[in-house]
Amino acid sequence: MMHALVLALCLAGFIGLAFATRRPQHEILRRSLPRRTVRALRIAGGLALLIALIVLVAAWGWGLGLVMFSGHTTLAAALVYVALIIYGQLPRGPRLHQS
Repeated sequence: MMHALVLALCLAGFIGLAFATRRPQHEILRRSLPRRTVRALRIAGGLALLIALIVLVAAWGWGLGLVMFSGHTTLAAALVYVALIIYGQLPRGPRLHQS
């Protein structure tokens, strides 16, 4: 159960950090977010990752906790990255048929 919580925190953190960059904002939201929102997303993303690290270190100690954190962040970052790639490949809007 703890691994699911930590993975959810890592996913939330990387999603927040991804939306704090311009490219996903333009591709998904079709606009740029205000600077305050971008700053809030960066802070929230970083805090989510920090909380995940604290949870793992508190449960498993520094040695194993850091190794588990590395694994969770790698998996979460890969999932967010792949989701962004797949979203970028989806067709958008109606297309005219070409002959």
